[in-house]
Amino acid sequence: MTSSALVPTQHSSRIAEVSRDTAETRIHVRVNLDGSGISNLHTGIGFFDHMLDQIARHGLIDLDVHCQGDLHIDGHHTVEDVGITLGQAIARAVGDKKGLRRYGHAYVPLDEALSRVVIDLSGRPGLHFHIPFTSGMIGQFDTQLAYEFFQGFANHALATVHVDNLKGINAHHQAETAFKAFGRALRMAVEQDARMVGVIPSTKGVL
Repeated sequence: MTSSALVPTQHSSRIAEVSRDTAETRIHVRVNLDGSGISNLHTGIGFFDHMLDQIARHGLIDLDVHCQGDLHIDGHHTVEDVGITLGQAIARAVGDKKGLRRYGHAYVPLDEALSRVVIDLSGRPGLHFHIPFTSGMIGQFDTQLAYEFFQGFANHALATVHVDNLKGINAHHQAETAFKAFGRALRMAVEQDARMVGVIPSTKGVL
């Protein structure tokens, strides 16, 4: 039996909390889109915490993630479900999307590696992902799970997300540039545009 609950604890369109309890994971996520990049992260996978910290720091999003997952099996459920829960929290925090820039993009280098991420808070979930990882594992993090994280996020944030590693030899660098670029692109997409106050950024009038 799987249950998922959205649990807002503050009345703000820019702050949201989500709890997700299943037979595989127990997760609590809190986001503040108008934060300063402070994070409090406990997933049980050190490298994954490091990547989530990149999202918070470069996205200027205060981010708390606490997950108890079935790591005795592997990291799959933990990483995927954190992506799902973070996506739900972002969707709740942006609300009706009035005044948002909606689109975000970023290129981020790290030594030989270069990644590009483009985000559209479109209301239409979709992931286009290309990272040709040069190693299957980074510490205790299975590099295949990067796709699962972004897929979970895109599906539940109702966002179109393009993640492309354009260059890279070191797998740590490949992942870090992608997560940093994601944070910076998300920061841009959720920013409020002073010229769009009260306006939904779509000719349809709804996102």
